[in-house]
Amino acid sequence: MTSGGIQRRGLMLVLSSPSGAGKSTIARTLLESDREIGISVSVTTRPRRQSEIEGVHYHFVSKREFERLRDSDSLLEWAEVHGNFYGTPREPVEKAIGEGRDMLFDIDWQGAQQLQEKMGADIVSIFILPPTMAELQSRLHRRAEDTEEVIQTRLANSRAEISHWHEYDYIIVNEDLNTAFDSVQSIVKAERLRRERRHGLFDFVSVLVE
Repeated sequence: MTSGGIQRRGLMLVLSSPSGAGKSTIARTLLESDREIGISVSVTTRPRRQSEIEGVHYHFVSKREFERLRDSDSLLEWAEVHGNFYGTPREPVEKAIGEGRDMLFDIDWQGAQQLQEKMGADIVSIFILPPTMAELQSRLHRRAEDTEEVIQTRLANSRAEISHWHEYDYIIVNEDLNTAFDSVQSIVKAERLRRERRHGLFDFVSVLVE
């Protein structure tokens, strides 16, 4: 991809937040509105649900295959959740950003840490905060997806998530979804123009000053 006709390296956009803070909505809207951003398809050992499509929602693999990928450093990050393993394949991500395409990662702070350790300068990380804990609880209730017990567990977990806010490049307080989304778009636009990502500048400037 290009920025103003100048070749650039893609970026890895990491979005994290406690459950209910708006991360998934922002991620979905960003994918729908920006053709230069794709989402990384994870591998998982979890059985495929009837509504899921191989290669679209996940790449479904055996535990043995997952362990092979993990042990050969073919995963950028991985985690175990409720007895199932999830991970981000390295090869398609490196290929995409090398071709100037951006990749979106909707992951928690642990996954973000692993990506940062392995991909460093390619990472742009954003943490989405709720305006208040009372508002976060209200949003979880309005979703009407979980029992009260599950909501209380999510709220408890959210405090642990929020404690890692300082590990991110950008912090957005989601008081208004449209305003928060505009902020994410502004960050992406600015990060695409960073000098170190625009390797085509060397040729451009050489021609410019001839």
